[in-house]
Amino acid sequence: MRNVLGAIAAIAIALAVVRPIDAAGVDQAKFTRVAPQYIAALADPGATSGNNAQTWGLWRVDPGPRGVPLSSYQRLIEVGGVAPANWKFDSRDWWLEEHGLIMEKPAFPLSPGRYLVTGDRETVAVLTVHRPDKDGNQRWELSDRATLYDVTHLACRSARYSPATSQNACSPANAPRAAFRVAPGRPMPPVDGCNKQDYAVLIVIGVAAEDANTTK
Repeated sequence: MRNVLGAIAAIAIALAVVRPIDAAGVDQAKFTRVAPQYIAALADPGATSGNNAQTWGLWRVDPGPRGVPLSSYQRLIEVGGVAPANWKFDSRDWWLEEHGLIMEKPAFPLSPGRYLVTGDRETVAVLTVHRPDKDGNQRWELSDRATLYDVTHLACRSARYSPATSQNACSPANAPRAAFRVAPGRPMPPVDGCNKQDYAVLIVIGVAAEDANTTK
């Protein structure tokens, strides 16, 4: 994930490139600017809308600087799995980022609402996450014909690991350290004994005013 200086740069860039969102019929004045937050999203990169937003999560602060290097994993276990940033490691459900840092989990599920999102490239769009239907499914959609790829921050790689067989078989100790840093847009490496799920990372730079309290 991005470092603190990178996060500040993301705000400046995003503010510079934001354009009127007329296609979505949304007044940008109704959005509250926030320090960068990060959505972990699962969908076809070419999709402009879809289902299952209940499987998406949110990091309210950049998890990269709060991460623990793979080289420090043993020490993390020795101190009870509590990271210096005061989050708790879960051996049944753990995350890595592109530099080989063990990250805290995002908060699940992503709250319904409207988010101003960017991949820190050319596109800024409104992501609308709908309330769950009777089956628990949450629809999502992007404004201005933007695709998920358009608002994915390619340099931020993120994957979730869980035991494929026994819990003890899936460990950050098995992660191939030579595979890091992972190049922008490339999949995260497999880890022996683990199931892996890659997530796209979207940068949130604003939320609809009426939804602002749900993302704090």
